[in-house]
Amino acid sequence: MPKIRSSTDLRNHYNEISTLCHETMEPVFITKNGRGDMVTMSIESYEQLTSRFELYGLLQEGLDDVKAGKTRPAEEVMDELVRKYKV
Repeated sequence: MPKIRSSTDLRNHYNEISTLCHETMEPVFITKNGRGDMVTMSIESYEQLTSRFELYGLLQEGLDDVKAGKTRPAEEVMDELVRKYKV
């Protein structure tokens, strides 16, 4: 269930809300005048979220390359990697 707090709570109970974000690793929704205004989360949660978006972007690039026919046989790629990183 989402955690919802008011902007007044954020101002008056910042440390409590910060602890909640860090302990649960979930966002807290902040309301202003009874309406959704913003979301706050721990920096760790934010970094996980942005990393996930970056990964999704890279996966989409790969899928787009496959659709466009920009592929090479796996054996060819593996041989190239072995040659490049051979100790």
